[in-house]
Amino acid sequence: MLSGAYAFPALAGIGALRSLRSPLGIADHTVNGRGYGLTFDDGPHREGTPAVLDALAARGVRATFFLVGEQVARNPSLAAEIVAAGHGIGLHCDRHRNQLVLGPRAVREDIMRGAARIEETTGAAIQRYRPPYGIFNAAALAMVHTNGWRPLLWTHWGRDWRARATPDSIFTTLVGGDVGEGSVLLLHDADDYGAEGSWRRTVAALPRVLAELEGRGMSWTLDV
Repeated sequence: MLSGAYAFPALAGIGALRSLRSPLGIADHTVNGRGYGLTFDDGPHREGTPAVLDALAARGVRATFFLVGEQVARNPSLAAEIVAAGHGIGLHCDRHRNQLVLGPRAVREDIMRGAARIEETTGAAIQRYRPPYGIFNAAALAMVHTNGWRPLLWTHWGRDWRARATPDSIFTTLVGGDVGEGSVLLLHDADDYGAEGSWRRTVAALPRVLAELEGRGMSWTLDV
C-alpha cells in the first residue's frame, strides 16, 4: 500500500508532491481544525463493518466511512446501516485501483459509478472524496472540485491493512505520536484490498484508541 500522498503522472518525488497539498485544495484536517475525525476506508465489509459499528457505538463515537462502490453493491444493507447509525460517508471509488495507472476517462467513469451507487443505496449525497491509496491524478482532482466535494486525506494512519500489523502496532502508529486538535485518522473496516483478516486487528485496537483520545480530552467530529 502506498503512503498518504497524492500524485500526478508528470511529477516525481513524494516530498515535492506533499508540498502541493494546500495549493491544490486537498485537505487533511477537520474543517474547523477542532476535534478529531475518525475515518474508515474500503468498506462496507460483511464482517468488518458491523464489528466496527459495534465498537463505535459502545463508546458513543461516530466516524466517516469512505465507501467503495463495488462493496456497496455486495453489501447494500450495511451501507444503509452506516448512515442510519448517524455516521458520515464519503466516496472512495467504485473499484479500488491506483489512479496513476488509469486514464482520465477511466477515472471519471469510476468516480461517477461509485458516487451513483453510494447515493442510490444510502440516500445520502456525496460531500467528500478520498482516492484509493490516497493518490489523486489530475482528472480526479478536477472532477472532485467541479462537483464541490471536499478532497480529504489524513494526518495519521494505523497501517492496519498490513499482514504484520497487530492491535498494539495499530494503536501506537495511529495515536502514539502527535495527534491533536484537527487530526484526521485513517483505519480500515475491510480486508478486501489489504491483508486477509486485517479488520479483526483493527477492531481489537479500536476500544483502546477511542479511550486514549477521550482521555486526552478530544472529541470526535463528522465535520471533516
